[in-house]
Amino acid sequence: MSVLVVITSYKVPDLTIDCLNSLAEEKKLVPELQVGICDNGNTDNTYQRLVDHIAENSWEEWVYIRRVSPNRGFSGGNNVILREALQDNNCPEYFLLLNADTLVRPGAIQSLLHAAEQNPQAGIFGPQIGDMSDHSRVTSFRYISPVSEMIHSARTGLVTSLLKKWEISNERRSVPKNKRWLSFACALIRKEVMNQVGVLDEGYYLYYDDVDYCRTTGNAGWEMKSVPEAVVAHIVGQSTKIQEDEAKLQRRPNYWYVSRSWYFTKFYGKLGLLGANLFWLLGRSISFLRELVGNKKPHLCKHEIFDIWIGFFDKVTPRNSVNN
Repeated sequence: MSVLVVITSYKVPDLTIDCLNSLAEEKKLVPELQVGICDNGNTDNTYQRLVDHIAENSWEEWVYIRRVSPNRGFSGGNNVILREALQDNNCPEYFLLLNADTLVRPGAIQSLLHAAEQNPQAGIFGPQIGDMSDHSRVTSFRYISPVSEMIHSARTGLVTSLLKKWEISNERRSVPKNKRWLSFACALIRKEVMNQVGVLDEGYYLYYDDVDYCRTTGNAGWEMKSVPEAVVAHIVGQSTKIQEDEAKLQRRPNYWYVSRSWYFTKFYGKLGLLGANLFWLLGRSISFLRELVGNKKPHLCKHEIFDIWIGFFDKVTPRNSVNN
């Protein structure tokens, strides 16, 4: 089985090298494995360091790099590699989207490929993703919806309980296999899926790209499948520091909210985006009242009440084709 691992590298040369080292072990188990790296708008010595590391290990036959500038974000960076491969006469059977800040544990790719062969109805496969100590995180989710925005902004037990059928990340609830999304920190995608629904939508610079692609794939009739026996370690947020800022309740960058607006408009229309924002405001009124009475700590990022409107008036033109 042939598989192309697609890595977008931005400002993390050391982590990208560590990721490549972990893939070298997988190459022994999956001989037809290749790696395509997008040097995504780096202005430092990342490209040269990667080239040197590949040469030092004699990996030129199965690892290659493409450079682009400026940074095209997650979707655009991955598409540089994906479009080229899809138009090749020797297109691989599978694509593995892999964050540069990950380590693939022994046998993970082999397990993902085995699951793909055993489950032809599924189009996207996700491993168990954990931290560097392999403590697992939730990696299979219900679709983000206008109602889930209220759950997020309220973060109140009663609201979550009443709206649990819309809760995004409750491991205990059952979600149909074509109605959920998997984290694209690591995801195996069939070539047939790419041919049918296209490459990643470049309307997303960063974030919401994985739920978008899984939702588009699910709408096309494919299932999503988690493969817990495949394990990948992920050092979260090394390229953007957004998770670190969120933990400190700092303001998110504009592109996060542009992606949010793009997602809701694409799948729910402008009225759906308006509804998502109104649900968010309703939930926020609940959490604010709880903060006022003193028994709830703030959990939302600075200026989020204003920033949810960023991108509201943008025109959404999905770009999912292979050739555009």
